[in-house]
Amino acid sequence: MTSRGGAMCIDLDNLPALSLGATVFAGGGGGDPRIGELMALKAIRELGPVEVKPLDAFDDDDLIMPCGMIGAPTVMVEKIPNGGEGRVIREAYERHFGRPVAAVMPFEMGGINGVLPVTWAAYAGLPLVDADFMGRAFPELQMLTPHLYGMAGSPSVITDERMQTVVFDTMDNIWLEKLVRNCVASLGGSACGGLYPMTAGAAQRPAIIGTLSRAVRMGEAIRRGGEDPIAAISEVAPVTRLGQGKVVDIERRTSGGFVRGSALIEGLGADKGRLFRLEFQNENLVVLEDGEALATVPDIITLLDTHTGHGLVTEGIRYGQRIEIVAFPAPEVWTSKEGLAAVGPRAFGYDFDFVSVVDRHA
Repeated sequence: MTSRGGAMCIDLDNLPALSLGATVFAGGGGGDPRIGELMALKAIRELGPVEVKPLDAFDDDDLIMPCGMIGAPTVMVEKIPNGGEGRVIREAYERHFGRPVAAVMPFEMGGINGVLPVTWAAYAGLPLVDADFMGRAFPELQMLTPHLYGMAGSPSVITDERMQTVVFDTMDNIWLEKLVRNCVASLGGSACGGLYPMTAGAAQRPAIIGTLSRAVRMGEAIRRGGEDPIAAISEVAPVTRLGQGKVVDIERRTSGGFVRGSALIEGLGADKGRLFRLEFQNENLVVLEDGEALATVPDIITLLDTHTGHGLVTEGIRYGQRIEIVAFPAPEVWTSKEGLAAVGPRAFGYDFDFVSVVDRHA
């Protein structure tokens, strides 16, 4: 990551790498990063690079603002933010807590939500925290690490591109998910939000550290990877190749603030004769072959363009695409008993238990 005067920052040179890496680690979710990347590009050109700081560089009582977009990724492609949402969220938190926000943090490291906070940090003149609360993307608001530690997602601030703003203070995080999801649906299917605001000291426990800088490293590896993107990716993170193929069918529907569906992928090359089924809810949930799971949440399942190594978001899957199906081990916190209860296969309605992709394909 670029260093200016001893400080790491996101600038015009490495912003594309952040976008690429965030999409690979998203597991198909987080929304198409192109719009967020263009918005961040404009902000950096106008205001200069955005400083990136480790969480432990902040004072314990500094207020951290985790933020991003919420809703159906298919809607986000056309219903774009106007850029001012971060200011609205920040001002709402500053009124509530009676003190300034010290830093912006992506609440998930995936797709547009990996890069849109860059825009909001630039316009606010604030640093970005090199961490997030997922280490990937997940579809629901209780699927963030603070929930595992009994920490409240409220107050949550939701605002749309018209600056219509609602603040939620709920009895628990399950109710937060229900009420925010209904609100976002009423706002047209997508909106921007702040979740799980807390001090830097409190964030030390649930934060997944270093995810922003890792996404930049991943993007840089892909950009220089040439004809072997899998080898480039493996330089940054352990990756398991599940198969190569062509998308021969895609079923996708948008309802209740989610994109749900599946894709059939017919094996090519060494995988000719195999048939894979990918199922998703905003994010990729499971890859099946002959009814058997090859990989499941919370491991990160990603489709890569065969030629470029770029990750594909679920709303971008198209008939005829040549892809590589790969998986990365989940951040350790998600494979705990509490983590699997929140984001394991059974949390999404599957009647089988999680087995790590490393163990399945050892």
